[in-house]
Amino acid sequence: MQCRACRRQEAKLEQTLQQPLWRRLAPWGLAALLLAWLAWRVDLRLFGAQLLAINYLAYVGFLVLFCLALLVTDSFATSYVYRRLLAPISAREFMVIRAASYLPTVINHHLGQAWLTYFIARTYDARMWRAAGATALFYVTTFGCLVGLGVVSFLLDRQALPWLPPILGVLLVLGLLYLGVVWWAPASLARFTFAAPIFEMGVSGHLIAFAYRIPHMAVVFFGTWIPFLFFGVDIPLSSALALMPPLLMLSAVPVTPQGVGTRDALALTLFAGFASGTGAEREAAVAATTLSWAITASLIQIAISLFFIPRANRLRQARERERLLTAEVV
Repeated sequence: MQCRACRRQEAKLEQTLQQPLWRRLAPWGLAALLLAWLAWRVDLRLFGAQLLAINYLAYVGFLVLFCLALLVTDSFATSYVYRRLLAPISAREFMVIRAASYLPTVINHHLGQAWLTYFIARTYDARMWRAAGATALFYVTTFGCLVGLGVVSFLLDRQALPWLPPILGVLLVLGLLYLGVVWWAPASLARFTFAAPIFEMGVSGHLIAFAYRIPHMAVVFFGTWIPFLFFGVDIPLSSALALMPPLLMLSAVPVTPQGVGTRDALALTLFAGFASGTGAEREAAVAATTLSWAITASLIQIAISLFFIPRANRLRQARERERLLTAEVV
């Protein structure tokens, strides 16, 4: 049985996760503005021609494989954290829940993370704030890998993006400060239910979780880079390693749904030079790549989610029955 204080904490967290309507709609509004700018910037006739010229069977097939690989590697990385901090969750069980969370994630990134946290806590009888703390480590390891890619980008081409080194410097300092606080584990912070899992992981646990996350980020990198080739935007691997990390870092910041608009605007700047044709044709090719990638991948993830939602519910019900049987035996 949970104590009354714990129940009050969980109720407070649930209220926190229920964002007001304007905050839920703000990312969509920003995405709409950025897409309107893109429609003004890009020649829509050339944009349509780019969409009609590709091999759709191969393109969609690649994105299906990408989404499945993303699901498997993400589950491999994230289940380690939940397994260590909450309950004995296998990667296979977590994959079912993670796949089910794709539908709310497509609607709003924060909504998807809130749904995942809530579902994990209910399924495995964990305290909600503790589950939220474990979920926060997803962001930590993901951004850690992205900063690592950014460092690789800087080392490969120090002149490509003049604004990148200062940002990397700030992020690296913040990362070291974060690890320093984790190592120190001040009692004033560690006593909070949300922060406790972070300090329990320790520095070594963070590094292990970071290593688990690397295959996932490798899939993200190749799944973002290769679609450009379908539209004739031939970015060499060396250039992709140098220029793709900033795009991935921006896409990971959930200011718009699935990074729509923000990713497209930056991609025009970074990759139009690798396409062929006139300036307008190059921009149309890049815009066609990023927008078709976002829409197609989202539709595939929605289909995956609809397939797995009933299975996730059955998994939750099975875990609840197990707890009831255990309680009766005791």
